[in-house]
Amino acid sequence: MAWDFSTDPEFQEELDWVEEFVRDEVQPLDFLLGDPHDLVQPGYEELVRPLQETVKRRGLWACHLDPGLGGKGFGQVKLALMAEVMGRSRFGPTVFGCQAPDTGNSEILARYGTAKQKTRYLEPLLDNRIVSTFAMTEPHGGADPLMIRTTAALGAGGWTLNGQKWFATSARYAGFFLVVAITEPEASPHRRMSILIVPAGTPGIEILRNSKFHGEPEATHAHVRFTDVVVPVDSILGERGDAFVIAQNRLGGGRLHHAMRTIAQAQAAFDMMCSRALSRTTKGEQLAKKQLVQEKIADCWAKLRQFRLLVLETAWLLDQGRDYRAVRKNIAAVKATMPGVLHEVAAAALQVHGSLGLSDDMPFTDWIAQSFRLGLSDGPTEVHKVTIAREVLRDYEPDDESFPWYFRPAQEERARRSHGRG
Repeated sequence: MAWDFSTDPEFQEELDWVEEFVRDEVQPLDFLLGDPHDLVQPGYEELVRPLQETVKRRGLWACHLDPGLGGKGFGQVKLALMAEVMGRSRFGPTVFGCQAPDTGNSEILARYGTAKQKTRYLEPLLDNRIVSTFAMTEPHGGADPLMIRTTAALGAGGWTLNGQKWFATSARYAGFFLVVAITEPEASPHRRMSILIVPAGTPGIEILRNSKFHGEPEATHAHVRFTDVVVPVDSILGERGDAFVIAQNRLGGGRLHHAMRTIAQAQAAFDMMCSRALSRTTKGEQLAKKQLVQEKIADCWAKLRQFRLLVLETAWLLDQGRDYRAVRKNIAAVKATMPGVLHEVAAAALQVHGSLGLSDDMPFTDWIAQSFRLGLSDGPTEVHKVTIAREVLRDYEPDDESFPWYFRPAQEERARRSHGRG
């Protein structure tokens, strides 16, 4: 029987190094630089590139990828353990070559891309020489992919793209877009869409406006309009009509990776709360000795540990060879649980810090806002709860009798019969 919650000593040494490296070298970047996707901002080459080279020499670059693509093939559990640490910094994932949305985009390019597509887009993306955008959501459609209206029509000059996309993260910095568009209008609803690779700078791409979430240094989530944007015939990623399947593979991994990084944020908030509780006094005693503060600490610790185990179990299932669809229920549970955990821990930490916790000198209001973002991006919490219920109920059968099989008189009767006493 294999049932182990320990970490290999050799990998624990790597985790210890990552923790020290992130604390001493990476976290300071959050106060010196802007958005991690802006590769041409002043100071990026000077401050970020040397740290990336250190990570590469250590053999920890792009660990989400197989060795054939330049990664270590660590698997999801090891990646989760690393993300718990590097997720404490905005620049952590970038320094380690596993930043969103490029991780998900690189995974589907690696799986579905042609040799030509990999050379042009995947290789520079993996080397962080460009960043990318996944453009799926539309202003009118929200989380419903069947409401996509963007179209791509095939003609003599290639595919002509028309439509709008909403909250396309990092579009202003992207080297290329992965755009979900209707290419097969007569097909069944889930087979109408394809993904097109669209190079940035192609005529007809217009960023109408950039939005930002509370706490972000810059507005990087774009409202994009595509007007008669023409790309070559071979710009389709995968097969025609495969967008829904490809997107589900991409989003499954993305949801789990968000959760891994969320553990880091929630743990940071928890650590700050505990430190503050031991450092401040009121009414003649430490905050840590107040029962209501103790209750907050106890509740947050338990919920954070529960969430961490759920994430690690899901990562472990993927490492056992399950694909994202096979663990759909688990990923949905991770996604639905994640916002509440971060919100509760960050709110408790804010409360323990008092008025200081409300100020922008502390990260708690940013993290509380982030919790709502996590509850909306990649599908809202409500949708994932529906998924969980549907997946769970598949393992059960209805009872056709007047009373349920666990009705006590019926169980007593079965017990008597099974032991010859009926």
